[in-house]
Amino acid sequence: MISAPHKSSGKTLVSLGVMYNLVQEGFSVNSFKKGPDYIDPMWHRLVTGSQCRNLDPFLMGAGNCLDSFISNSDEKSFSLIEGNHGLHDGMDVDGADSSAGLAELLETPVVLVVDSQKMNRGAAAIVKGMQSMPPKACIKGVILNRLQGARQEEKQRSAIERFCGVPVLGAIPKDGALAITERQLGLTTIDETADAETIIRNVGEKIAGCCDLQAIRSLFSQAPPLKTSQVKAERKAIASVSIGVFMDPAFCFYYPENLEALAKNGAELVFINALEDASLPDVDGLYLGGGFPESFLRELSGNRSLLRDVREAARSGIPLYAECGGLIYLCSAAHYEGETYPLANVFPFEMGFQNKPVGHGYLDMKSVCDSPWFAKGERIRAHEFHYSKPFGSSEIDAYQFEVLRGFGVTGKRDGVLRGNLFASFAHLHAVANPGWARRFVALASDYKVKGRYAV
Repeated sequence: MISAPHKSSGKTLVSLGVMYNLVQEGFSVNSFKKGPDYIDPMWHRLVTGSQCRNLDPFLMGAGNCLDSFISNSDEKSFSLIEGNHGLHDGMDVDGADSSAGLAELLETPVVLVVDSQKMNRGAAAIVKGMQSMPPKACIKGVILNRLQGARQEEKQRSAIERFCGVPVLGAIPKDGALAITERQLGLTTIDETADAETIIRNVGEKIAGCCDLQAIRSLFSQAPPLKTSQVKAERKAIASVSIGVFMDPAFCFYYPENLEALAKNGAELVFINALEDASLPDVDGLYLGGGFPESFLRELSGNRSLLRDVREAARSGIPLYAECGGLIYLCSAAHYEGETYPLANVFPFEMGFQNKPVGHGYLDMKSVCDSPWFAKGERIRAHEFHYSKPFGSSEIDAYQFEVLRGFGVTGKRDGVLRGNLFASFAHLHAVANPGWARRFVALASDYKVKGRYAV
């Protein structure tokens, strides 16, 4: 695991650099990202050529994290986990859902990336605290990042190796040219970064020049065998329905497990580009994921024929599941940076954007009614990150959830319901909600058999 004492310390760049060099040497790499995250996994995938999996004890539970890690790892490949936030940051005071808790669960060695700015020997105190704080992560080395010069490096290296008993495996000077552009919710996506591959190559070369890659590579073999072999391969069902999935630069936030769960339950996924496709294909269901629609509102609003098709499909009773960006797409209009953009007008409210987050973090919700999607009393853990919320008058038929933690749509409610439509600011993970894909496919099958009806 590559982790750090706090967020924005450089662990993503170090992770990308280590993976890049392993791939360049001809090794296969399985990558994982702790916590709810869509963007970092995109960068991982660009480097490794394979899907990055999220591991989140709060959303998924410890057992599901362990199963997911094992089922997506193999003895012939390196497995690298990028932590999130600080090593010991988490929801629970005991740290079970922190990166340290995940490292303890998976018995994985940890390399700690320390932001060296404005410190000298005090860096050792930070490392020492990371070592002693429970859960006890097995910190095997430190990489110093954003160093101001050789003197600062020597002071930090000497203090860490003397007082913490672990080697300094790298010393990276401060270099603004290495940074990946960030926005309010983290790094920019690959689709919005024209020189992504050049950035990856530059990061890889910098890490190779500043870090002891041989020593880092040796740590992978120090992880002991995990004490379980209970994971069973699931058989993919024969496709019986088709579900259209918005997949483009505006809508790109999907956990691979969510898409895989739909396929395993019998759905053929048909991908739709909301920026370029003029019409909706013949499908039995629609899945509108999250992303950054606000960056593409002019193009989305200008594609009037697709907006019309989505509106007519929604009125026909098609099962439609939308989360965050998808919810925005379904409203009547979005107001952004002084402009108004008409959208699908499936729901009779407009969406506005704020400068500060409306909802950002984990959601804990309780279903208050039975619907085609969730049963009354069902508890759901999810996450949200949005700067938008509805405003003006609205005629909402019903809400699925009472929000116990987080904001959702209104601050107290989330999950807009209308017939077979469900739209929410919540991002669900299918591993933690195994009934979601099964219900979605069943709704699509029913729609396929019974045909269209007005909502």
